[in-house]
Amino acid sequence: MYQTILQKINAVSDANTPLLIAIDGRCASGKTTLSSYLQKELNCNVIHMDYFFLRPEQITEQRLLQPGGNVDYERFYEEVLIPLKNGKAFYYHRYDCHKQIMSETIFVPYCPITIIEGSYSCHPTLQKQYNMKIFLSVEPEEQINRIKKRNGEKAVNAFRQKWIPLEELYFSTYNIKQNCDLYFQT
Repeated sequence: MYQTILQKINAVSDANTPLLIAIDGRCASGKTTLSSYLQKELNCNVIHMDYFFLRPEQITEQRLLQPGGNVDYERFYEEVLIPLKNGKAFYYHRYDCHKQIMSETIFVPYCPITIIEGSYSCHPTLQKQYNMKIFLSVEPEEQINRIKKRNGEKAVNAFRQKWIPLEELYFSTYNIKQNCDLYFQT
């Protein structure tokens, strides 16, 4: 998988244009692990979509009825994608969804390659901005085992009842896997 991705990145890379790569996929499929590996190999920036979930004051029933509507795409577009497309260093604000507060401001230096990692990164409002889109999947039983290991036994029910169904609705509504350039079962 890693070599295939690196070869594809080299094939689409252009020294004169910022390269934006999205890694979307099912929770616990390895998106963060893959982005960490690529960051080391490519010496690139990684931005996590988890920092762009809706803040409590933004949550409405209408917004949550939209597949993938639990992410603040508008803020992500303004704070991250516009500066990236312009090839500039920038700052963005990290939302801590566990504490439900905006936390630190993160500086992102200019880098020729940036990876956007996380579920909902290939939302239709964003996907045309990327040079490459990768989708990662995982078998349901393995997914639950990884969630237990990563988040603990108590979190499994929340994932089963809320987060996995929300992701699956988003994936199927927008054909996310089919709209990606690369697909891997992890």
